[in-house]
Amino acid sequence: MTSLIRNRNAVPNEWALLQSASGPDAFSALRGRKVLLPLELILSDEDEARAQLGAIGVWLDSHQDLASIENRIADFQLIALNFPVFSDGRPFSLARRLRLELGFTGEIRAIGDVLRDQLCFLERCGFNSFALRSDQDVDECLSAFDDFSSTYTATALNQEPIFRRR
Repeated sequence: MTSLIRNRNAVPNEWALLQSASGPDAFSALRGRKVLLPLELILSDEDEARAQLGAIGVWLDSHQDLASIENRIADFQLIALNFPVFSDGRPFSLARRLRLELGFTGEIRAIGDVLRDQLCFLERCGFNSFALRSDQDVDECLSAFDDFSSTYTATALNQEPIFRRR
């Protein structure tokens, strides 16, 4: 099991990430486990996945929209948002929308090209779980959450901007 950061703690990763699946036995190797499925599989094989897997979460690539799952986000314990490259900021907006507009209270995980320098900003947008790149040290990355002591703007964590916090 690889480690990740969840709620500012290093924890083992209990979720398997399934890139793709095909055929009638696609989920049999993961029977009873917690599995993150790509949006395409959720849309095409969700009933089969729920029948065979212990729990399912969904992961979206940065170009995908929440529209296809927004009416049933409560069905997922975990929603992962993929950063194909660290400079692609679209998952920041998706996380903020999940938290503030859609009211998702579950785990939002950043996956893909996730770096230490992004962590405090990701958390401010609503992420609470971070699967770091393999070259990132989890213990060193935990200090990233203390890089800045306050924010000027409203965030998913604190919706009151600094000028109203007097």
